[in-house]
Amino acid sequence: DGEFVVLVGPSGCGKSTLLRMIAGLEDITAGEVVIAGHVANRVPAKQRDLAMVFQSYALYPHMNVRENIAFALRTAKMPEVQITEKIAEATRILQLGDYLDRKPSALSGGQRQRVAIGRAIVREPVAFLFDEPLSNLDAALRAETRVEIAALHRSLDATTIYVTHDQTEAMTLADRIVVLKDGKIMQTGSPTELYGNPANVFVAQFLGSPKMNILNADLTESDIRVSGQKEIDFSNGISPQPIQLGMRPEAISLVAPDKGLFTGQVTLNEFHGGSRTVIADIGVGTSVTLQIPAGQSPQLGENIGLHCDTDDFHIFNANGERLQSTDSKQ
Repeated sequence: DGEFVVLVGPSGCGKSTLLRMIAGLEDITAGEVVIAGHVANRVPAKQRDLAMVFQSYALYPHMNVRENIAFALRTAKMPEVQITEKIAEATRILQLGDYLDRKPSALSGGQRQRVAIGRAIVREPVAFLFDEPLSNLDAALRAETRVEIAALHRSLDATTIYVTHDQTEAMTLADRIVVLKDGKIMQTGSPTELYGNPANVFVAQFLGSPKMNILNADLTESDIRVSGQKEIDFSNGISPQPIQLGMRPEAISLVAPDKGLFTGQVTLNEFHGGSRTVIADIGVGTSVTLQIPAGQSPQLGENIGLHCDTDDFHIFNANGERLQSTDSKQ
C-alpha cells in the first residue's frame, strides 16, 4: 500500500500481461489478485477502482484537454462542481493549465502523456497502473517525465504499479523492483538490494549500465583462476567448482599492467562527458568493460592493468545462481 512497484524485464517476459490481469483485462488461470483485502479475480475491470495509463495515451482526438480529463467523471455522473475542482487540481499538479482548450493533435508527446495521467488522477483510484508510459517519448523528454511521475507519486502517496523494459526507469522510480523473465519472477527487492545482491546472472546483467562483466572461471580452495590470467587470492569457504565471476564496470580501476588482477588490451574508448567506457580484451575471446573518470584515457591497442577489490566480486555458480556477493561477506 502506497509503494511504487516496478515490473521490469525484457520484451515478452509477461510484465504487461501481469498488469492487465491486475486491471481485469485478462483472465486469470491460476492464483489470486487481491485488491484492498478482497479477491478480485471475478470482479469486472470497471469495478476494481484502478486507473490505467497506457503506452499509447489513448486520448479522444475530438475532445480538448479539459474534456479528455473530465470524460470518466461525467460518465460516472459526478456533479459538475466537483468535476471542475478535480480538473483544476490535476492540471495544477501536472502543469497543464495553459493547455486545457487544446486538442491532442496540438500537444507534444510529453503533454499528451500528462493528459493521460491527469485522466487517471481525477478518478482517485485505489492504485495507478502504468504500462510503459514513456516509451513513445524521446530521451530528454523521457527523463523529464520520469521526474514528474516520481514527484506525482510522492504528492499523491498512491499505490503505483509501473511496467517498463528500461532498467534506468526501474532503478530511479521504484521503491521495489520485480524482475521478470519468461513469465517467472527472478528477484524482488529495492533497487539497492537488487543492484548490490543480484540473485542470478540475469538480474546482475539486466540492472546496471554498462552491464556487469561476467567471466568464466574456476574456484579452488585458495584462489580464482581465469583463463590466461594470473591466479587471484580468494578464500571464503565456498566449495571448489566452476564459477561465473561478476564485476561491475565502475568497480574496476585502470592501473599499470603489472599492478592489476588482470591485464588486457584496449579495444574501445568511449567519451561520455563525465566518464569513459573502456573495453579491454583480456584474452581467450573475453572482454572486460570499465567505467572510469573522463580524465583517464588509454589509447586503443594499449596494454593496461585492471584492478577490482575482491570485496566487489559477485560469485555465481555455473548455472548462473549466486553463491556469494558483496553484502554476504560483510
